[in-house]
Amino acid sequence: MRLGILSFAHLHAEGYQAILKTLPGVELVGFSHEDEGEGRRFADQYGLRRFAQPQDLLAEGLDGAIVCSENARHLELVELAAKARCQILCEKPIASNLKDAQAMKAVCEQNGVHFMTAFPMRFAPSTQSIRAAIGGGQLGQIYGVNGINHSEIPKAHRAWFADKELAGGGAVMDHVVHLADLLRWYFGEVSEVYAEVDNLFYPGEGVDTAGLLLIRLENGVQASIDCSWSRPTWYPRWGHLKMEVVGERGTAVMDSFAQYLNLYSRQAARAHSWVGFGPNPDRAMLGEWLASICEKRPPSVGWNDGYQALRVALAAYASASTHAVVSLERFS
Repeated sequence: MRLGILSFAHLHAEGYQAILKTLPGVELVGFSHEDEGEGRRFADQYGLRRFAQPQDLLAEGLDGAIVCSENARHLELVELAAKARCQILCEKPIASNLKDAQAMKAVCEQNGVHFMTAFPMRFAPSTQSIRAAIGGGQLGQIYGVNGINHSEIPKAHRAWFADKELAGGGAVMDHVVHLADLLRWYFGEVSEVYAEVDNLFYPGEGVDTAGLLLIRLENGVQASIDCSWSRPTWYPRWGHLKMEVVGERGTAVMDSFAQYLNLYSRQAARAHSWVGFGPNPDRAMLGEWLASICEKRPPSVGWNDGYQALRVALAAYASASTHAVVSLERFS
């Protein structure tokens, strides 16, 4: 199977390329990246073939392409890949606005291409265990859910994350979609959002760095999402994803990255870091994507999942600007 990565703008591209190199039957043909200096650095660092333009990489006859560009450029690359009849895995959030997201669906359908949203936490054993406990009735009636997704500001790794035009927003756009997707997966669609969004941690930046969402789902469950770029750059780990589900029969607490070892190094970028040893959800996600290509079927996490999560993030921004509860019916 011949695969390519369209842009290395998103730092997840680095992890994806490392995993793809280890998978049997997979040939990572290369990556496209238009910035020559950055492209050469990535090519040298990872031993990959660089293509100056995405069209050049797609002309190699790929079976699948992973879109890892800036959020605002996703549509451009999805259109190119779909017209080249490439199956697509697209980073989250799938777009910075609903119009672009809807255009992605249209171009994929027109060209008979399947679209997968990169929601790796669907494939983490911890999140799957929570879903099983809820679905199996172990917790009884669910009273509420608290979700947390924090990290450091990604600007030091990729400056565009703090550029509103390219990213579509800051911490809310970056982090809400993961937990919104899990809430939908567990309980169904979101009906209302109330949010407070601010820039508490990096006042000089032009995007939000903190947000708190209160969510009502269509089945009546209420949830909160605490998202921020609050971790300092010297924090031992990039970030975390946690959830607390409170039910009539008990409470389930999830920390998806709790399995780690302490590493102290004089050579590494961080003198102290937490090295995870649990299952890698990115690997499982890529495995599902590749299986869907081989089996010529839609992937288990599709375009609609990315679209619905984007609606929640955009509703959060709308609520914060009006200081009012926002119905998801406004974002369709």
